[in-house]
Amino acid sequence: MIKINVIVKNKSWDKHLNNPKKYLEKKVKKLNKKIALFKKTSFYITMLLSGEKDIRYLNKKFRKKNSSSDVLSFPFYEKKDLLNLINKKEKIYLGDIILNFEKIKKNLDKKNFINRFDELWVHSILHLYGYKHSKDKDYKKMNKLEKNILSEINESFTNY
Repeated sequence: MIKINVIVKNKSWDKHLNNPKKYLEKKVKKLNKKIALFKKTSFYITMLLSGEKDIRYLNKKFRKKNSSSDVLSFPFYEKKDLLNLINKKEKIYLGDIILNFEKIKKNLDKKNFINRFDELWVHSILHLYGYKHSKDKDYKKMNKLEKNILSEINESFTNY
């Protein structure tokens, strides 16, 4: 089961997601019901919904890149360490996700903004869980899982 602590630092998020915390709670609830990967253990995540300034600062501080991005993921564990903990601990902190409103919003209408937002946070959760996509075979595996999760959480989801 995934539990997300959502922090909204940039108020522009409310204009596109109505109530970002409630939106994510509903999506994560569907995710927890549908996806076996997240049923065994309680996983905790912090998600910061921020803007350009915050994500640029974090990117520079932790990745030594003086630029912004649409999303940053900071896994708490390496994949092998996480896999060792899964059967030993009931509660595991996966890490942090930071999303940049301005970068996601650029050139997107409201519907496409929501779709892109969903793609990014699902992709980021998989990174926190240890998935990577530097090799072609890893990309294909991660992409397939990502598409499966998105289709499950978006199935008959019309409240937004």
